[in-house]
Amino acid sequence: MKKDLHPKDYRAVIFEDSTSGKRFLIGSTVETSKTDKWDDGKEYPLYQVEISSASHPFYTGQAKTIDTAGRVDKFKKRAAAAKPKAAKKK
Repeated sequence: MKKDLHPKDYRAVIFEDSTSGKRFLIGSTVETSKTDKWDDGKEYPLYQVEISSASHPFYTGQAKTIDTAGRVDKFKKRAAAAKPKAAKKK
């Protein structure tokens, strides 16, 4: 393998799925500000993600609504406001 193939800031990083709690230790160059201990007792940079293969419906086979920023509620309000109101019969 070639030397100096990876960028200088390439290191092992813990990716934590905030929905399912599943954690993965993967090599990455992502910038992080938090650290946490892995199963081997060593401390690694920690990066939190909202969705991963552990919580995505395609991989889990379970459909569930993940609403971390209030997007579903905003959509429902817009959809309700867009519905035409039924006319009263005389």
